[in-house]
Amino acid sequence: MADIIKLLPDHVANQIAAGEVVQRPASVVKELLENAIDAGATLVKLIVKDGGKALIQVVDNGLGMSETDARLSFERHATSKISSAQDLFNLQTKGFRGEALASIAAIAHVDMQTRVEGSEIGTHIKIEGSKIITQEAVATPKGTSISVKNLFFNIPARRNFLKSNQVELRHITDEFHRVALVHPNIEFHFYNNGSEIFNLPRAKHRQRISHVFGNKMTDRLVPVEEETEVVKISGFICKPEFAKKSRGEQFFFANSRFIKSPYLHHSVIAAFEGLIKKELYPGYFLYLEVDPSSIDINIHPTKTEVKFDDENTIYAILRSTIKHSLGQFNVAPALDFEHDPNLDTPYAYKEKGVVLPKVTVDTAFNPFQETAERKTSTSTYQKASAKGWENLFEGADASVNTEDFSSVEIESDDAVQGTFYSETESDAQAGMTFQLRRKFIVSTIKSGMLVIHQNRAHERVLFEKFLGEITVKEGVSQQLLFPLELSFSKQELIILKEIKESLNNVGFAFESLEQETVKVTGVPLIVSESGIGTVLDQLIANYKEGFEGNSISQAELLAKELAKNLAVKSGEVLDSESQLALVNDLFGCKEPSLSPFQKLTYTTISEGDIDKKFS
Repeated sequence: MADIIKLLPDHVANQIAAGEVVQRPASVVKELLENAIDAGATLVKLIVKDGGKALIQVVDNGLGMSETDARLSFERHATSKISSAQDLFNLQTKGFRGEALASIAAIAHVDMQTRVEGSEIGTHIKIEGSKIITQEAVATPKGTSISVKNLFFNIPARRNFLKSNQVELRHITDEFHRVALVHPNIEFHFYNNGSEIFNLPRAKHRQRISHVFGNKMTDRLVPVEEETEVVKISGFICKPEFAKKSRGEQFFFANSRFIKSPYLHHSVIAAFEGLIKKELYPGYFLYLEVDPSSIDINIHPTKTEVKFDDENTIYAILRSTIKHSLGQFNVAPALDFEHDPNLDTPYAYKEKGVVLPKVTVDTAFNPFQETAERKTSTSTYQKASAKGWENLFEGADASVNTEDFSSVEIESDDAVQGTFYSETESDAQAGMTFQLRRKFIVSTIKSGMLVIHQNRAHERVLFEKFLGEITVKEGVSQQLLFPLELSFSKQELIILKEIKESLNNVGFAFESLEQETVKVTGVPLIVSESGIGTVLDQLIANYKEGFEGNSISQAELLAKELAKNLAVKSGEVLDSESQLALVNDLFGCKEPSLSPFQKLTYTTISEGDIDKKFS
């Protein structure tokens, strides 16, 4: 039998490896940013075009590479980080396997310029699909600049699976956050299609978080600090009242590397037990430092999943540390039966000295002695009011003829009722409904009884209303007398700009979306002024999680989220007119039987089913 096993060519092997390392443009951004940090850069620039599909460029002022190193960096498993298997258990750098640049070069056009300090000229290399096109000397600043163009140009199937530019940009922004948050000592710049999105100067961790997520985060953070023999924990958690229904501001870093750990996430949730609802997620930025030999970061190609030697101990320490911080900064409620709050000194008076109170007494005051001013005002009022009193009773007849009222008739209640309802009309025919348990609306029909879920029914009504307004662009806006100022992070502003047109169609109006502080000048009629901030926050968070990438999905998703946030909730009391209006609106919908989330909105109980209960 002939031999059938053979070695794959390098360019094919690199494309296979690229499938593990490069899943989307954000994967390239992650690898290039980590390489820049490993090179000791203090300034890193990220430049992106068309969601990373057309261009991803990372420029740093790090060590740079010599001509030989620049050529070897694109070979498979060529690395300067490790030299033996033992080094895998003492890793201090981001990358170490040496497959990133080789994988990227196999599926894109790569252009690299690099120069080491002390060298007069640098190296310029062009690669297309693992094939080196040119390598020449060039004048370039110290450091490295790598441009990745036309990602997946030779794998059309992979390129077709990429999402829209906005979605890919959002994934790139997430990777940028993960790198920038753990390296506040490095200055970062992020440009998209020629416009600057982030300009992050060197700062401390708390300031870096505020620069990334907006100034509103400053007052929400509670510091966390603990050091043990097993792990050193630092960072911040968000106060319980700012927990959200969607994930987004949850970050774990182990030895300056972003990680995903559902197990440790559960420890944070356990620490917040009793302070937030089960469906909410608290925000946190936690930095863990452990012995490099006690952690395995090589169990996944993306290196975001790690394995700790003693996860149970870290879980317990982390939960206790967060609980301690919540109690130390008076975030968690506590009971102290020995404490009397009446004896507390107000904060404004803690530093003030003791001052005896002074009482001023007017010894010349006599309440029984009228002054000249009081006498004058009293007499003037009396004269003015008494003048012309005789004219008040002119034309009045002292005798009143009571017979004039004998023909007056009082209208009875029965006559008034007869104006609206006929004597033969039943309550059901008059549209009578009642509310059950503040959750259901019950009404009678010819075949029996109708039970409507008020929350789901209203969601269906609002969903079709908002969907029609977004597509037809006929939403009614209620202008605010005083514009409302709301703060958003730069990533939230990106999403807000993306959905601005759809929001305008349903009635929202914005003055400007260029700064972190956004002025809202108009809202839909159904949105109260006090709920504008909550509605927009939930809308942005849920849109980020669920958007699939086409205009129809965008319209449907926005309509769903608006309906979910603005619909009548279970537990709200509705008057009879509102109940009847909801019933009529529901059966005027195209799909009255299901809510936008495919749940039953109503059910009917036939007269036969009721009779069976009594048989």
